[in-house]
Amino acid sequence: MKAEIVKALQDIVGEEHASAAESVVHIHGKDQSDHERHLPDVVVWPETTQQVSEIVKYAAANQVAITGWGAGSSLEGNSIPVNGGIVVNFGRMNQIVKVHEGDFQVTVQPGIFYKDMNKILSRHGLFFPPDPGANASIGGMVANNAAGTRTVKYGATRDNVLALELVLPNGEIIRTGSRSIKQSAGYDLTHLIVGSEGTLALVTEATLKLSPLPEHFSAVLATFETTEAAADAVFGVIGSGVGPAALELLDAEAVRFMNTRVTDLPVKPTLLMEFHGATEASLLAELELVEEICAECGSLRFEAGAGRDERDRLWEGRHALGEILFSIYPDCNYNIIDVSVPISEFPVLAAYSNQKMKDLELLGTLFGHAGDGNLHATTFAPKDDPLQNARLDEFNSLVVQKAIELDGTCTGEHGVGIGKQKYMVYEHGEGAIETMRHVKKMFDPGNIFNPGKVISF
Repeated sequence: MKAEIVKALQDIVGEEHASAAESVVHIHGKDQSDHERHLPDVVVWPETTQQVSEIVKYAAANQVAITGWGAGSSLEGNSIPVNGGIVVNFGRMNQIVKVHEGDFQVTVQPGIFYKDMNKILSRHGLFFPPDPGANASIGGMVANNAAGTRTVKYGATRDNVLALELVLPNGEIIRTGSRSIKQSAGYDLTHLIVGSEGTLALVTEATLKLSPLPEHFSAVLATFETTEAAADAVFGVIGSGVGPAALELLDAEAVRFMNTRVTDLPVKPTLLMEFHGATEASLLAELELVEEICAECGSLRFEAGAGRDERDRLWEGRHALGEILFSIYPDCNYNIIDVSVPISEFPVLAAYSNQKMKDLELLGTLFGHAGDGNLHATTFAPKDDPLQNARLDEFNSLVVQKAIELDGTCTGEHGVGIGKQKYMVYEHGEGAIETMRHVKKMFDPGNIFNPGKVISF
């Protein structure tokens, strides 16, 4: 059967662009999460939307599972082909179709990587704001509704997608949305697809909103004695009405880890912020207010006005944190928490998570996109220590349940994938989950699109 699948796909995309080689399927059996590897039967690299359509038609006719693949940087097993079948790697569909410079928009194929795209867009004085840290593909960002450091000002991926070209599970090609900023015609299929993790459709083209590159900016560091005090300052900054472009909370351990490779900061709980201003005067006024708020919350140190090189170094350290952690704990199992709550509850969640990490004596660190209430924690346990591994799971469940109790969500940006399915009913209720099942069955009655993800079918 595998040989038949490979031959059928090679007939669609060419002999060199469909493979069942052991090394190829191995690479496409796991993302950057700690979830178990599952090997696909074959990997295929289409170049056009029509080829994607033909691949899907073949999969539907033969009831073969099909999973989209971008950069493989997802963190909840979102792109792991748990039922085997076909992995569609969009690496050859990686072009900018058109820059609509006057409208602050761009139309792209799904395989283009976020950072690579922004380098090209910078020549036009524009950028796509959602920043997941990793050099994720745009298709993956759309599928998972990726967010990141700049969400507090610019929103997540869902807030910056205007239109999509899609291949449905029967192979039909449709378009949703338009390039108009205001849209009110019919059901919002565009934003139903964003965040659906490839379970309803495969994205073959996306039109995105862009923003002008800021002329005036400042990176800000504020250091505190405790994580709780830093979290209180987050609420104060957001509540004051100033508009940070990024607002990150780092506990002392996170700073210590960053210092091993990139930065040289006091090993204390720290807020890393960035502000964009239309003028130098407006930016300075915001920074003065932020400094006052941080002082009222007990800041030990406040630094603003870092130049571009220093600002870039700070963000390099923040984005490298995950890689640094994995290099320090190479032989450990790990758990990456991603929860989000209303901003007024963020100090409560941060304090609770910090205390539970201490109570369970876990290795790891607490950090997050605090400006939009998104908390992360990465914890580790030696593979041969069953007690600590059980504590990893316990910590994850405690923090997720606490976030939901605070009117938050089990996942702010990493998606449901495999790991968060067990919390879906607790967060949404049986009625809402059953409605989601109806939507899935309507789009994909054969359950061939990324089966085993988001909800049980």
